[in-house]
Amino acid sequence: MANLPESGLQIRTLITPEGVLELSLAEVPVKPPGENEVVVRVEGTPINPSDLGLLVGGADMSTAVQGGTAARPTITAKVPEAGMRAMKARIGQDLPVGNEGAGTVIAAGSSPAAQALMGKMVTCLGGEMYSQYRTLNVAQCMMLPEGTTAEQGASCYVNPLTSLSFVETMRAEGHSAIVHTAAASNLGQMLVKICLKDGVPLVNIVRKEEQAALLRGLGATHIVNSTSPTFMEDLIQAIMETGATIGFDAIGGGTLAGQILVAMEAAASRKMKEYSRYGSGQETQVYIYGRLDLSPTVVSPGLGFSWNLSGYLLTPFLQKAAPETRARMYKRVIDELNTTFASHYTKTLSLAEALDLPTLHAYNAKATGEKYLIDPSR
Repeated sequence: MANLPESGLQIRTLITPEGVLELSLAEVPVKPPGENEVVVRVEGTPINPSDLGLLVGGADMSTAVQGGTAARPTITAKVPEAGMRAMKARIGQDLPVGNEGAGTVIAAGSSPAAQALMGKMVTCLGGEMYSQYRTLNVAQCMMLPEGTTAEQGASCYVNPLTSLSFVETMRAEGHSAIVHTAAASNLGQMLVKICLKDGVPLVNIVRKEEQAALLRGLGATHIVNSTSPTFMEDLIQAIMETGATIGFDAIGGGTLAGQILVAMEAAASRKMKEYSRYGSGQETQVYIYGRLDLSPTVVSPGLGFSWNLSGYLLTPFLQKAAPETRARMYKRVIDELNTTFASHYTKTLSLAEALDLPTLHAYNAKATGEKYLIDPSR
């Protein structure tokens, strides 16, 4: 451990009591590893929507201003009153960012498990990954197959495990097919591959024809375009053909989640032999797992009386899942890292480049199919 750096750079996010978001690069100490810990030189960490939720908080990024220097850039932006209410618990806290990533173990504690990772490329889930160095417990790391790059291993947790958890949840709750929105996203493409491999019918909702073409190229068969004038009829037909009664919605705001529930009820009603004023009685479920649209969620009439709409997060799922379920999911991610769970990035950034204002605007747009990677070692 003689060569262990004393400090490294890390992206920090702060909301001041005066209602200002401050993003900066800070020099932070590198903690030497304990007995069952390792120090990872982070070489790849993705920018996921969940990371952006912490990074920019409730700030109005149209007010953002660049400051600092090229080597130590800063960004400030105003946080509106509604944002301050939502962010109350974090006001005044200077927080690190980054859920997951990959890199090389450069120091290891004395335990056999830690020593086994020395010099290896590992993938990590531990927070604070937008850092040059990260000290982690070995339980937060998985060794990657020989020859795997940090870019290939950087996104092993959030998107792969979330997409696998959708299928696990579908089965556990007694459903047989899935509806998914923002379906051309990195996660959506993984779900298409999982469902094809596992024989699970999947209805993919996209916004553009090029997104539909992308999914067709992966083998998807049920694709509907939410901007089409025939969207609702197309969705009902796809649900009738697949029998989907559970949906996972990345959009959150607006009418889409409600439209899925209406379409599920319409599909079930068309199969009824006798009319009932209470609807089909078919239980339907839509989970909101993202907020690409921050406006209120609108649910219209026509859903029957057996519908459910609720939030969904990966972490509670993993906490409740049986150990053998988690182990099976982790193994599948590693086994299919370069096929089912391959991630593709629009651009790779240094820590300083991640705090370049035009670049931040680009990745904060959360455009479908666009994903950015930070390489803190650059």
